[in-house]
Amino acid sequence: MKKMKELDKLNVGRVIYHVSLKEYTTYRVGGIANALVIVDDKESLKKLICYLEEHQIKWKIIGNGSNLIFKDGVYDGVLIHLANLNDMKIEDTQIYVESGYSLPKLSIKAAKASLTGLEFAAGIPGTVGGALFMNAGAYKSDMGYIVKEVTILDENLKEKVLTNEECDFHYRTSYFKKHPKCVCLNAKLQLKRGVKEAILAVMEDRKKRRIESQPLEYPSAGSVFRNPEGDYAGRLIESLGYKGKLFGGAMVSQKHANFIINKDHATASDVIHLIRDIQKNVKKEYGIDLKLEQEIVE
Repeated sequence: MKKMKELDKLNVGRVIYHVSLKEYTTYRVGGIANALVIVDDKESLKKLICYLEEHQIKWKIIGNGSNLIFKDGVYDGVLIHLANLNDMKIEDTQIYVESGYSLPKLSIKAAKASLTGLEFAAGIPGTVGGALFMNAGAYKSDMGYIVKEVTILDENLKEKVLTNEECDFHYRTSYFKKHPKCVCLNAKLQLKRGVKEAILAVMEDRKKRRIESQPLEYPSAGSVFRNPEGDYAGRLIESLGYKGKLFGGAMVSQKHANFIINKDHATASDVIHLIRDIQKNVKKEYGIDLKLEQEIVE
């Protein structure tokens, strides 16, 4: 498409054409995107989205790709990367942070500032924006517990501040997931004073437990399914004998049944096949519809 090939002329950031999605997702699967733009700043982002909307070009915001499964083949659109929106400052017990900032890095910065509340995020390999989008969480906590407000770019490219309540945080979902044309620009987080050594000790203990219980040595995107009410997706999947099951290059982890790993040059189709097979058989055996925590991108 001629209009897509003219992205360079916009001067909004670094443009990469025909980019391999394996390089931008933690699963290391997927095909090719027509273009990826690493925008320079907020104004560049507005200008780019305005151009894409005007020319009816499909677009999507991505962070670390730690929750995405791009299908094999071509993503016929533009991916927008917010890596340069990465300012962060701590004022007393509040943190101002832009959406491109690394979530694990932020949790460490908070801990070293003797602030508690972000310990759950230390092992989530995403960006702040991605965490807001899906209300990322672990250890019975999530972003909804610590967000004071979020500044977004709404569907009309106007900046708007949403309160915690307006963000509509629930288990692995939010206002942003229901309004994908809105873009999270930055957030104010409200933490509490704590003891630095105690906070770091909790994070170190959880890190050890993750290494023991999760297949961190292989490409994956973390937990595949949400836990159903009163149960665990991993338990249901393991009970059906899925641990170690291979399809193509994808495998259900032998360490944790709610992880699918890229064992050996898997394709996106391999991963998706396992996902659908698990959903079908859990439904058949238990009458439970396992909800996907990851996003399959068309």
